[in-house]
Order: sequence, then C-alpha cells, then structure tokens
Amino acid sequence: MTSALARRLGVSDVVLIVMGSVIGSGIFRTPSVVAQRIHIPGLILVAWACGGVVALFGAFVLGELAARRPAGCGAYTYLRDAFHPVVAFAYGWSSLLASFTGGIAAAAVLFAGYFISLTGLGIPSGVLAVVTLAGLALVNCFGVRFGSNVQSALTVLKIAALVALIVAGIAAHPAQGHQPAALSSSTLDTLGTLGAFSVAMIPVLFAYNGAMVANFMAAEAKNVTFTLPLGLWLGISGAAVLYLLVNAGCLRVLGVDGLASTPVPAAAVLRAAAGSAGAQVASLAVAVSTLGFISNRMLTIPRLYHAMAEDGLFFRAVAWIDPKTRVPVVAIALQAVFAMILALSGSYEHILNYVVSTFYVFNGLLALALFIIRARDRRAGIAQAVRFRVPGHPYSTALYLLVSWGVAIATYVAYPGDAIVGIAILLSAVPVYFLWTRI
Repeated sequence: MTSALARRLGVSDVVLIVMGSVIGSGIFRTPSVVAQRIHIPGLILVAWACGGVVALFGAFVLGELAARRPAGCGAYTYLRDAFHPVVAFAYGWSSLLASFTGGIAAAAVLFAGYFISLTGLGIPSGVLAVVTLAGLALVNCFGVRFGSNVQSALTVLKIAALVALIVAGIAAHPAQGHQPAALSSSTLDTLGTLGAFSVAMIPVLFAYNGAMVANFMAAEAKNVTFTLPLGLWLGISGAAVLYLLVNAGCLRVLGVDGLASTPVPAAAVLRAAAGSAGAQVASLAVAVSTLGFISNRMLTIPRLYHAMAEDGLFFRAVAWIDPKTRVPVVAIALQAVFAMILALSGSYEHILNYVVSTFYVFNGLLALALFIIRARDRRAGIAQAVRFRVPGHPYSTALYLLVSWGVAIATYVAYPGDAIVGIAILLSAVPVYFLWTRI
C-alpha cells in the first residue's frame, strides 16, 4: 500500500505557518529602508498599511484557489492546471536552484552569525549553518505534526520578540536628537510625488511576501477548503497588525530621521528601553526570527518537489513518503542539501538578487490563474459549490496582479544584470521540462 501525506494541520497551524513565513528577520531592518525613502511619519505607516492590504488580497486569491483546487500542492497545482505543466515546473525548478533555496541558505548563515556573536562559539558560521539546516531537516522527518509544532513554537517566540519591541516603543523615551519629525510643506515639497512612495512600497511588499507556502501543505490540512482560506486571512492580518505597531514604536522612539539612519532600528529601540541588555535582546530576537523562518521553509518547501516528482517531472525517489512518519523525507533531505551547498559557497546573496522578483512574477500568475480557473468552473457548472470567494473580485484580484507585476518590473529595471540571470534560470526550466517528459 502506498503511503500518503497525513491530514493533521488545523487553522491555528496554518495561521502560524503563514506568520512564520511572512515575518522574517527583515522586519527588524526594513523599517529603516522605508524611512530612507519616505520622510513623512504618516506616509510610512500608510505604506505599511497599504502593503498589508495588498498582501491580504493575495491571501484571498490563495484562499479561493485552495477552495477550488483543494487537492495537490498549492501554487504548483494552480499554475499547472490554469496554464501548462511547464509553468508549474519552472516555478519548482527556479525555487530549488535559486529562490527558495537561496532564501533558506541566506537565513542559515545570518542565524549562524548572530548565534556565534551571542554565545562566543568558536566555529565557522558556515559549519553552524550546515548543522542548523541538518537539524531542522531531521526535525521535519519525524512527521508533519512534530515539524509543525517546532515551527509553531519558534513562530510564537518570534511574535513575542515583536511584542517586546512594540512594548519598548511605547515605554522608551524618545532618543535625544531623534524627536518625531513633523509634517511640513517643505517636507512634502522635497518628497515630491507619488514616486517616492512607490519606491518605498517595494521593500514593504517584500516584507509581506511568503504566504503562498502555506498552500504547499494543502494535502496535510484538515478540511482544506475551510482551513486554508481562514488561516491565510488570519495570518496575514496578524502580520500586518504587528508590522504597523512595530513601525509606530520605532517612529515614536527614533523619529523619522533616526529611523532612516539606524541600520537595525529594533536594537536602537530596545537599547533606548533597556540599555545594553536591550541590544542583546534585539540580537536574540533576530536569531530566533531567522531560525523560525528556516524551520518554516524546511517544513513547507519540500512538498513542492514531492509534487513535481509525483507528476513524473523529477526523480521518482523524491516522491517517496516514509510509511511511518508519512512525510516526504527524500524531498526534505534534497532541500537541506541544496541549501547547505549554497550556504557553504557563499553565492546565495547573488542568487537572491537574481530571482527575488520571480516571486512577484508568479504571484501575478496566480492571480491570473484565479480568473482562468473561475471561468472554467463556471462553464463546468460548479461555481456555486465553492465555499470561499475573493471579496471585491475581479477588482481586488486585478489590483494584486498589477502590483505584483509592477514590483517585478521595477526590480528588473533597478537591477538589469541580475534580471538577465534570473530570467535565464527561469527559461532554463523549459528545455529541462521537455527533456524530463521524454525520459
């Protein structure tokens, strides 16, 4: 008898998977980048609120796609069914070679650096990164329930760190020389047009990206047509509230100029609240958040390669499910090994630049997929059976599509050299796909 993935995840698990995926170490740094691009406190908060709304539209799209296509592996299945298997293969291929794997490798090295700094452990960061990846891979081989529990625990710690930062932002006295900036006509004139706001939205939208990995767990969610839509909505909403409160706290303590000039504003805010101990807490918070991000990715991403292998588009061994733990252990090991290679090579930073915009190409394609799948379901007479629908469709879905592709285009324009390499990685999937289908 062939083993199958076990349906053991509920709404709370999905919520924590979404928040664990979206909230990474970036929120401890990104507020500074946004403040450098928008010098008006109110507009900074508006940018983060707008990012939350766009992310929520994306969560709605993913929720309805999950309700309409509950079987399979999330985005991979939606792209395959709406367009062509080669599109889904390109998504998985670029994820393994670069995007998801590069993100995991970068996070592992970042975690290792913070951990060594906190503990004084005398080992190379690359070695600790490999050990971390191996440990989290092993954790997820014990079963989806065990792996999800570990991921959830780390996400709760991550949320607690953000809550501590928010409390520090409320309790600390504004740092000397960093009083909140007032709105003035000269500031408005300097800021100019909507252009600065648009440029600032790019890092904001990056900070909200990642919810789609929850849909990779569709085959392991209980009552998927209810669990995934609700978990996505709650998870994104929770992340948006935390992001807004963190930025409000940073602005209150540091002011817009101080926030813009502080590379790690979380450390500055916590230092203002608790002195040098606060700075240590900030380092610990970044380390925990990064570890939680790695755990999240090691739980979710291997399901993508497992789905590819089940479709005959990857090595058949990757589709194997352990009959005892009922998880794709070969796919988990594959992801860990590729991430280890990138972590040791140090090439992950370049790879992240190459393909970060491909996330948004595929985000836009997922919105387009919803239009296509809705039309097909309508023709098949099953439209009324769908339990969840995107509020404001087609306008909200179209907005999400345009914003996603707008971010991709803006990134390609800003980094044309990296864009060429990223596109090349993506297009290399086409000949590999047709070669694989003939084997």
